[in-house]
Amino acid sequence: MADPSSYRPAPGSIPDSPGVYRFSDSAGRVIYVGKAKNLRARLSSYFQDLVTLHPRTQAMVTTASKVEWTVVASEVESLQLEYSWIKEYDPRFNVKYRDDKSYPWLAITLNEDYPRVMVGRGQKKKGVKYFGPYSHAWAIRETVDLLLRVFPMRSCSKGVFNRHRQIGRPCLLGYIGKCSAPCTGQVTQEEHRQIVDDFAAFLSGQTATYVRRLEKEMKAAAAELEYERAAKIRDDLAALEKALAKNAVVLGDGTDTDVIALSEDPLEVAVQIFYVRGGRIRGERGWIADKADGTATTGDLVSRFIQQMYADDSVDAIPREILVPTMPEDADALTEWLEGIRGARVSIRVPQRGDKKALMETVERNALQTLTMHKTKRASDLTTRNQALEEIQAGLDLPEAPLRLECYDVSNLQGTEVVASMVVFEDGLPRKSEYRRFVIKGVDGQNDVASIAEVLTRRFKRLLDERAALAEDDDPSAALIDPETGRAKKFSYAPGLVVVDGGPPQVAAARQALDELGLGDIPICGLAKRLEEVWLPDEEDPVIFSRTSEGLYLLQRLRDEAHRFAITHHRSRRSKSMVESTLDEVPGLGEVRRKTLLRHFGSLKKLRAATIDEVADLPGFGPRLAESVVLAVNAAATKAETGRAPSVNTATGEILGDDIPAPAGAPDGDPGRTEN
Repeated sequence: MADPSSYRPAPGSIPDSPGVYRFSDSAGRVIYVGKAKNLRARLSSYFQDLVTLHPRTQAMVTTASKVEWTVVASEVESLQLEYSWIKEYDPRFNVKYRDDKSYPWLAITLNEDYPRVMVGRGQKKKGVKYFGPYSHAWAIRETVDLLLRVFPMRSCSKGVFNRHRQIGRPCLLGYIGKCSAPCTGQVTQEEHRQIVDDFAAFLSGQTATYVRRLEKEMKAAAAELEYERAAKIRDDLAALEKALAKNAVVLGDGTDTDVIALSEDPLEVAVQIFYVRGGRIRGERGWIADKADGTATTGDLVSRFIQQMYADDSVDAIPREILVPTMPEDADALTEWLEGIRGARVSIRVPQRGDKKALMETVERNALQTLTMHKTKRASDLTTRNQALEEIQAGLDLPEAPLRLECYDVSNLQGTEVVASMVVFEDGLPRKSEYRRFVIKGVDGQNDVASIAEVLTRRFKRLLDERAALAEDDDPSAALIDPETGRAKKFSYAPGLVVVDGGPPQVAAARQALDELGLGDIPICGLAKRLEEVWLPDEEDPVIFSRTSEGLYLLQRLRDEAHRFAITHHRSRRSKSMVESTLDEVPGLGEVRRKTLLRHFGSLKKLRAATIDEVADLPGFGPRLAESVVLAVNAAATKAETGRAPSVNTATGEILGDDIPAPAGAPDGDPGRTEN
């Protein structure tokens, strides 16, 4: 525990200008970032008598060993710099809002020639227009199914679209009138784009125009005795009315606004937001955060949430009006910052009366319910995780609870494409941004023991190299940042426990690798699959955990995650090698062109779905060579055909293609760089 007086800046050295400051610990890791109108006044408040400080502020200043600051010209600049530092350093004592669930979006891929409507989750992508997020994916699919009657735009995957373009027949959705079938030329690209624009405008709240237009067309059809057409338009109107009924009008003036409400206790805060477009609630979302900074007021929490919420959003995601429960102190700077992003006027207000006040109360009730449910669940989860770490500490006789766990696993197929994985759990939870994949280079054939030794040697050599860089650098916190990417160096921290997938041979190899690097103080254990025994170095008998032990369950989760991550990497490399072996049989296709195909398509499935024209467009390819490539991959596919019937989406009748994206949480979506 550090004494704050040991690193307190000298009197008069802190400027009284606006700026951003950061506290760092003895290892150089940034643990807190803040901004201030007056740096001298704000920083002086941290160096009072410890008894007068909030307990969480006490923990922060006693963990830190250094404070630095940067002077800026205005409050808007301090907002931008504070957000970029928080994103860069991920300080442990800052409030970080995290989703209480993965919310689904309704997305329209405007960046494609024939845009597609689909349901997705996760990060937004450029060129895609998003609506929502919504509470349930099934609700979005129901709405889309209704609206496709009126706006028959494409909803199939790229593989299905290309397949039906080649065979010249539309899919089931085209036959039943829920797709205009642009794949077969029933509508032109411009006509399909107009359908897409109408669909997006309707979802954006411009509903009255289309309802009136359909009513006029229905009456005209009836007057001309075209009763079948009039009946179809009547059914389309009913579908629109049913879709509109799912989103009741909450603001009669057709306002576009985001309504933000908080519910907090001394330890945590829940944030709920309702997205209101055209007077109707178009989506909602919730976040939970630990109140790491005990001095933060409700206004501070609102300010930090707005920064995180809108910093990476597109221009059309920021509405003209944002309703908040409490006006933040830096409201003027926030408004100027948001207007700079949106390019138009933005208003931050606290509703006082009327419909907006009533809606704010509704959002507040949702935030309270979210916090209540989270705390009920968190109490169990947090207690269980602490119990698991304590059981591991006691069972393995560790000096302290292993807050950072690293697990390593090796995957191969009869000694080919040997790869390894490293997964990281911190505080009992996966830290997927620090997962790593390794390609084994110095081991021939199937030798898991030697492969484990190579992986650990490479990983902990990086640790030693970065420790040396810290020792030589005048600014340790800067040495923790990769100068090329601007990201934190993930290999800079030693784990509390290294776990390898295997028994005594793997554990012995891991221990020897670390001893040779002079890191014998890092604890190691192995988890054998057969009887779930935990092995320690130089021990004849394993450590036996109870079958109901939370510590054993955590080790199993860690081992299984490492195994899954290694298998995913191995399959990916095996798929690429299959592409290479298939392309070896194509006459006139050299190594450079094979690499071009691999870089562009990435997998055999995607190459198989490509047309001759798509292959011919690549540099170095002509029509004849492209035809040879397509014939070769299709011949290989026919030879390997198993006769399995194609998968069908029973909700839409759509035939599922090879390149349909994996669902949320699927292995292929995991982060992690390959360490070659």
